[in-house]
Amino acid sequence: METFNHRFNTVIDSWMGPRDPRVRGWLLLDDYIPTFTFTVFYLLIVWMGPKYMKNKQAYSCRALLVPYNLGLTLLSLYMFYELVISAYQGSYNFFCQNTHSGGEADNRMMNVLWWYYFSKLIEFMDTFFFILRKNNHQITFLHIYHHATMLNIWWFVLNRVPCGHSYFGATFNSFIHVLMYSYYGLSAVPALRPYLWWKKYITQGQLVQFVLTIFQTSCAVVWPCGFPMGWLYFQITYTISLILLFANFYIKTYKRNGGLRKTDSSNGSINGYTNGVTPNEKVIIRKSHSD
Repeated sequence: METFNHRFNTVIDSWMGPRDPRVRGWLLLDDYIPTFTFTVFYLLIVWMGPKYMKNKQAYSCRALLVPYNLGLTLLSLYMFYELVISAYQGSYNFFCQNTHSGGEADNRMMNVLWWYYFSKLIEFMDTFFFILRKNNHQITFLHIYHHATMLNIWWFVLNRVPCGHSYFGATFNSFIHVLMYSYYGLSAVPALRPYLWWKKYITQGQLVQFVLTIFQTSCAVVWPCGFPMGWLYFQITYTISLILLFANFYIKTYKRNGGLRKTDSSNGSINGYTNGVTPNEKVIIRKSHSD
């Protein structure tokens, strides 16, 4: 296995160039095989899980959903804070920031971006909860594409461009995840569901995030500062794909199905995610509203 890893890493390095030595030895970063293996297992569970659960009763998972979503909310808040402070301390330029120009702040930025990468592994649990709760209709192409690609993309980012201009999308996304996972966690408490009004605006915020990320990335193309151009072009292309998929979801959910906007906040989904309400619970909620 060690020989295989060495050869595989040599191929990647010859294709993408040398790695940033500052992240050598960090957990999961030296070899791509673990990240790739996690992704393969994730896709296998996505494929086999619903088949396994087909004739089984759905699990509630309520005791896990609240602490899980609360934990991701706090982690996202921590990452957002650290990213903002690191960018401020390093006097990061919005229009273009190289990976070796922020001094000590670059090290702080790399540390928090590692947590951002690792959080994408934790977020695989979103899909596993769907499977256990038999919410298979929520396991959309958008959902799988987003989860499976982000972990892998950020492995490459951490190894090649672990700071500098890489910070902006992660910062905005961490802020959105504070709103998103707090919504999930609160919606798992039945008494709080009627007061959750910001589900629709989370998707709007994500679309704004993608547009601003493309703008900020394009600035570094127009006014280069030494940040690798290949990564800028890749980020623009990948973000465009997310805009198309998220916009399609938003139109189908909030525009074509106008009635969905009038339903209780415990129904529906965010970007192919559900808040953990089972079909039986939805029936009870509808009856309670009709009384």
